[in-house]
Amino acid sequence: MNTEYWQEEIETMSREELKKLQLTRLKRTVDIAAHSPFYKKVFAEHNITPDSIKSLEDIKKIPFTTKENLRSNYPFGLVAGDMRNDGVRIHSSSGTTGNPTVIVHSQHDLDSWANLVARCLYMTGVRKTDVFQNSSGYGMFTGGLGFQYGAERLGALTVPAAAGNSKRQIKFIQDFHTTALHAIPSYAIRLAEVMQEMGLNPADTSLKRLMIGAEPHTDEQRKKIERMLGVKAYNSFGMTEMNGPGVAFECKEQNGMHLWEDCYYIEIVDPKTSEPVPDGEIGEMVLTTLDREMMPLIRYKTHDLTRILPGKCPCGRTHIRIDRLKGRTDDMFIIKGVNIFPMQVEKILVQFPELGSNYLITLETVKDVDYMIVEVEINNLSTDNYIELEKLQKNIARLLKDEILVTPKVKLVKKGTLPQSEGKAIRVTDLRHNR
Repeated sequence: MNTEYWQEEIETMSREELKKLQLTRLKRTVDIAAHSPFYKKVFAEHNITPDSIKSLEDIKKIPFTTKENLRSNYPFGLVAGDMRNDGVRIHSSSGTTGNPTVIVHSQHDLDSWANLVARCLYMTGVRKTDVFQNSSGYGMFTGGLGFQYGAERLGALTVPAAAGNSKRQIKFIQDFHTTALHAIPSYAIRLAEVMQEMGLNPADTSLKRLMIGAEPHTDEQRKKIERMLGVKAYNSFGMTEMNGPGVAFECKEQNGMHLWEDCYYIEIVDPKTSEPVPDGEIGEMVLTTLDREMMPLIRYKTHDLTRILPGKCPCGRTHIRIDRLKGRTDDMFIIKGVNIFPMQVEKILVQFPELGSNYLITLETVKDVDYMIVEVEINNLSTDNYIELEKLQKNIARLLKDEILVTPKVKLVKKGTLPQSEGKAIRVTDLRHNR
């Protein structure tokens, strides 16, 4: 038995065999989905049956599914299984801009999901002898229970610490000798800062591995987290509509996230035209569940921007690798005719050791002209040293202009000035609609 793989036969399956498995599961998924009110109507309109799917390319006969479809068919319009007898759990998004997106799971679905998360954790080196601490919120958010059940399936000793209360998180890390931690990137940095404020050296703790995800982040931010906490930080991708965590994860090579193709079929399309883009080009990720029974989703447009990485991974896994997310189509903002993603701003800010990790982009309109303001906290530089502050502001503004082609107004503020969230960080405030 090779101890590098959780499921060696599946993880190292030949591309030919993997495609055969995908086709078998896709046909079954179409057959199951036809029992939901939503897909029953869609399939009737487009003459889709399992027999229509003779190759993986035939998936293009089926229209895309969107978040709007989930919301307009809230709560159970896409459920294909027997909820009364087989429904086990419901998860949903926050629904801050309308009805939440609801996903219903059977026991099979939960077992499959837990196994995928265990596979991901094992791939990074987590073993049953580890102590795994989860700083995600439990409840409707999938990061809590998703990682919890995955770590338990692997056999690790789990610490369901949940979100927030940084000093308690640190106490648990110290007292329970936590070796692996799951946290969103911005909160991982916050934990390191709190440790430093408490006079602790993060590198002196038992932490060895960190699982990060749930919010877009740059590779520079990942490296900063690794330096601050003295760990290896592994990037992950998941979303409620696709179960949650466990869709894709980095291996020890840290050169892209393996997307588990036995359970998901991936397409990368142009965000504007929805036409496929060649491997290696950035586009919107479209995913189809291949091993979900209660509520399968077919050709779901995720809004996440990434690309399929070419070549084979030295780890020996044959499942494709996707690049870290470049942003979301719905996170992008346009100012002065230029498309900008918050991650482009972060990419520049992390290059300055004088700056903290907390920043805020504000968009506002003054006399019919749009402006972009970037506020960022500084670490130890005295705010009374106006010459040094002005020099730093100019350097930041210059590099930002080179990156985003727009010159923002840069404001340096004292540490602790900007709102500090223990959940997903809010990076952009658009006030242009309030004029």
